[in-house]
Amino acid sequence: MAQQVRIQLSQISGNHREISDKYKEILGFVKCLDPDNQLDCMKAIVDSLLNDSVSLVVSRPILGDVQAIISEMPDESAKILSHYILEKASSRTISFEDQIASLRQNLADIYEREQNWKESANILVGIPLESGQRAYAVDYKLETYLKIARLFLEDEDPIQAEAYINRASLLQAETKKPQLQIHYKVCYARVLDFRRKFLEAAQRYNELSYKVIVHEAERMTALQKAVICTILASAGQQRSRMLANLYKDERCQQLPFYNVLEKMYLERLIRLSELADFEALLQPHQKAVSSDGSSILDRAVMEHNLLAISKLYYSIRLDELGALLDVDPNRAEKIASHMISEGRMNGSIDQIDSVVYFERKKTLPTWDKQIQRLCDQVNKVVDLIGTVSPEWMEKKMEF
Repeated sequence: MAQQVRIQLSQISGNHREISDKYKEILGFVKCLDPDNQLDCMKAIVDSLLNDSVSLVVSRPILGDVQAIISEMPDESAKILSHYILEKASSRTISFEDQIASLRQNLADIYEREQNWKESANILVGIPLESGQRAYAVDYKLETYLKIARLFLEDEDPIQAEAYINRASLLQAETKKPQLQIHYKVCYARVLDFRRKFLEAAQRYNELSYKVIVHEAERMTALQKAVICTILASAGQQRSRMLANLYKDERCQQLPFYNVLEKMYLERLIRLSELADFEALLQPHQKAVSSDGSSILDRAVMEHNLLAISKLYYSIRLDELGALLDVDPNRAEKIASHMISEGRMNGSIDQIDSVVYFERKKTLPTWDKQIQRLCDQVNKVVDLIGTVSPEWMEKKMEF
């Protein structure tokens, strides 16, 4: 069958219109063939179409018709033919830039359906968005960069994803489509999350949770991710401020792990046994295990507990600290030393006597913080009363 098609193709002649009509006639015939014969015949058409003797006035639109047929072919055949076209047109990419870009978009969709994230991303990378002759629209470039970043994230390659997010960042301010700007912010937050820059990711997710143009369910998902990233972040003043912001957000009370957020904000000790439900919500990259066998969550909780202990003790022996943290004394010393050296906890370690000394902050700021917590609790009680008995509340407020 393919040989017959090649003979028909070799006999094509006439002006541009007549040649185009003949190609369309052959494509119409090939379109109705069974998949096996169709693939070989389509290759024959591509060979003829991309020959230098065929005018671009003919080959460009007909190649568009070829792509329409490819979109209806089985995925495996479509992949084979798409790669065949890319190889054949490799020396003439400038001549067929629009058609090749469209072909790569369709081919990337096939690989994405197969969950071959890396191959899908690499196919899109081949589109010359910056170096090509075609002037691509800002929205098209932005969408493509964001899709590449998302695909690399699915392949758990945040470094490559970040490279394309950085390219998208130069374009997102130029787009007039709010949804594209939101898409950029979501991808950027995910990149930070994957790179374990949890506090920065939490801030981005929290900002998204307030966006009016985002659906309510997506806003709550963003808020949940903000809380998760905050809990996983390294303990210190920056995380404490983020914890305070989230704790005061009444929406967080709807989250299944609000008790963990509350304990962290109130600087109470947390046992790992209390975190089973929370741990089940973590993404694979958030469950990474370090060389000492501890997970990101283990580290975050131990650092939090150490800060909580520093509020209860002026000093503590390393063996007792290890018992409270549920680790051996050497591990407890390393955690304390690391936090002190980074300025995330005030104190010192006497290695001779195996004692950790905690430096307390001045009483007045601590007292102010306790008053602030009390006021927050009172405000919550008042709000609850107003919700349950608004008429009674209104009457009392008159006095």
